[in-house]
Amino acid sequence: MGQCGITSSKTVLVFLNLIFWAAAGILCYVGAYVFITYDDYDHFFEDVYTLIPAVIIIAVGTLLFIIGLIGCCATIRESWCGLATFVIILLLVFITEVVVVVLGYIYRAKVEDEVDHSIQKVYNGYNGTNPDAASRAIDYVQRQLRCCGIHNYSDWENTVWFKQTKNNSVPLSCCKAALSNCTGSLTRPMDLYSEGCEALVVKKLQEIMMYVIWAALAFAAIQLLGMLCACIVLCRRSRDPAYELLITGGTYA
Repeated sequence: MGQCGITSSKTVLVFLNLIFWAAAGILCYVGAYVFITYDDYDHFFEDVYTLIPAVIIIAVGTLLFIIGLIGCCATIRESWCGLATFVIILLLVFITEVVVVVLGYIYRAKVEDEVDHSIQKVYNGYNGTNPDAASRAIDYVQRQLRCCGIHNYSDWENTVWFKQTKNNSVPLSCCKAALSNCTGSLTRPMDLYSEGCEALVVKKLQEIMMYVIWAALAFAAIQLLGMLCACIVLCRRSRDPAYELLITGGTYA
């Protein structure tokens, strides 16, 4: 019965190491996605420290690939030293992912305050005639999130750009995508997106942070199982050095 348990643990451990390689790619993808999306919204979000969870998760993804290699070699060769190293590294990565989850929740809670603090300044700096990076960011967000203004399209009336143009219209990025003849005029509010951008930007950034949190939690659970299986193999090996090898089916002497 014990022999069956140890063989099963080793088989599961090898399978988990293959999952670690897949996890490495997924975690790096999640981290890269956060960076790319943040770049689209960075004018609305001044605190660069919110990228820390993404940086950590990319580092963890890279480390997981190495861990998978160490784990496979150590499990197949029945190396006590290799398995012990594998467990220690997994434990450190597990702790790191717990830190990622905590930081993710902290920064997720700060998103609304950060956006609220910076969005008014970004809209006041809009320059539609000679658009800079911030102006392009506003147009991008309004088109992508289908929104207009901070709370609604009337917020544009308080901007410097609106007062300078004096044409009683908002940027064309406020126009509903289905309308080809929209001019952005406030005399036709039915042509404009009615929802403000602030709430949608906050929601989008919080969703991004949740991707990081859920990815970290999912792979932390897998690593916990990996540590459990490795510990079973280590304990059995230390108590009984003569048990079945995984690849030969023979006796380890």
